[in-house]
Amino acid sequence: MINYKILPIATLIFICFTSLNLVAQSDTSKLYKVYQYNIDEEIAPPVWRKTQEAFNEAREMNADIILIHMNTYGGMLDAADSIRTKILKSTIPVFVFIDNNAASAGALISIACDSIYMVPGANIGAATVVDQSGKPLPDKYQSYMRSMMRSTAEASGRDPQIAQAMVDPKIFVEGISDTGQVLTFTTSEALKYGFCEGVANSQKEVLKLANIENYVIVKQQFTAIDNIIHFLINPIVSGILIMMIMGGIYFELQTPGVGFALGAAVVGALLYFAPLYLEGLAEHWEILLFIVGVILIALEIFAIPGFGVAGILGITFVVTGLTLSMIGNIGFDFSGIELTGILTSFFIVVSAMFFAFILSMYLGRKVLTTTTFGHLALDTTQLASNGFTSSDKSYKNMVGKEGVAKTILRPAGKVVIEGDVFDATAETGYIDKDEKINVTGYQTSQLIVTKT
Repeated sequence: MINYKILPIATLIFICFTSLNLVAQSDTSKLYKVYQYNIDEEIAPPVWRKTQEAFNEAREMNADIILIHMNTYGGMLDAADSIRTKILKSTIPVFVFIDNNAASAGALISIACDSIYMVPGANIGAATVVDQSGKPLPDKYQSYMRSMMRSTAEASGRDPQIAQAMVDPKIFVEGISDTGQVLTFTTSEALKYGFCEGVANSQKEVLKLANIENYVIVKQQFTAIDNIIHFLINPIVSGILIMMIMGGIYFELQTPGVGFALGAAVVGALLYFAPLYLEGLAEHWEILLFIVGVILIALEIFAIPGFGVAGILGITFVVTGLTLSMIGNIGFDFSGIELTGILTSFFIVVSAMFFAFILSMYLGRKVLTTTTFGHLALDTTQLASNGFTSSDKSYKNMVGKEGVAKTILRPAGKVVIEGDVFDATAETGYIDKDEKINVTGYQTSQLIVTKT
């Protein structure tokens, strides 16, 4: 005999089980879109650029997962901070596959990801902030990095105490790290302490460990323009371009007219600023600051006697414009920029300018004395004993006469005496245009004059 009271309940249970089974079948048959890109170089502006492009493309294609294939020893902290912030704010789950190394800035980026997978024998950690020589920076820098590692670990559900032990050797984590050593995990240690979700030898194994069987991987592709921009915004290339700019300006100031040296400086400036501008790093006012600095230096050399305020301001503007163009400040807001990033950019600019100056002086001597392309400068001496003389009777007759300065004498220039123009050199100091002068002597076809 059928109990009709329990029939609706049995039917309901049957329907529920059938629905769950259909859902399960639907999940296993779902095609996952996986967007994959590589971080296999030093963490620097080019990596931040490719990360931005990767997340934009993943969002446009409605990707289900972003997979980062990583092998890096670290790099610039400001670029790493931008990348980890991008990951933490991502609405798309982000996996990282550490294929050997995730050191320093790479560790910070990895900890921000939703899931970490590592190959056997890989490493993650060693996130102490260091300078260009590898020496640890003062504690105020380490303190900020510790805080960043803690907050990143908290946001991704990992142990913040372990994360900051990767920065500071003074941090003690019982049973894990002893004081005096910066913490670095092997693959098995990272797996044991929650800094790795699984061990894999390939991207295919990573997705299998994540229970994703039906998927399609879309790899990041770059155009020729992208590759050129990535190349040009590399810090090493930026330093070389700065040397090209400064060297070109130096050689142009040593030779009259507008020639090859100035052209090289202009090309160097375009190659330096254009990619940084396209990346949103260099702003209009920073480029203008550089241009004004160059103009002030030129005015100091050609128009203003001595070396004073204009020259100092010019050098300051040039260095500031070049430095700020390499960092991601917005207008005059530097609140989101790490001091280490600014110092790194400043170091690159100053070092490049110094080496450009030294190299320019060395090459200047070599070029002017080379015979490879013929003599670029006179290398013979015209001796009086051979009949050569620079004496001129008209110059002798000018001694004791008065005139006016036709141009500024700094110390050389031109003067007008009795309606005739002569080359002249101020005996001491400088003489302004239209000032009265007195001829005290002559030398090498130039009159020696003083103010009257």
